[in-house]
Amino acid sequence: MDYRDMYALFRREPEAKRFFDGLPAHVQDQLRIRPNGIKNLEGLKNYARSVLRGEPV
Repeated sequence: MDYRDMYALFRREPEAKRFFDGLPAHVQDQLRIRPNGIKNLEGLKNYARSVLRGEPV
């Protein structure tokens, strides 16, 4: 299911929040820059993988 943004995702899917909390701080910071682009858990994981690989997002 897609949500309005990353924060709505966290409220509805605790697994997404746990995943986010387990990420390094610099990755969390990058994800916070564009919360509206993250609509679901898969999107969150893909975005995090891109940041971890140093790819432009």
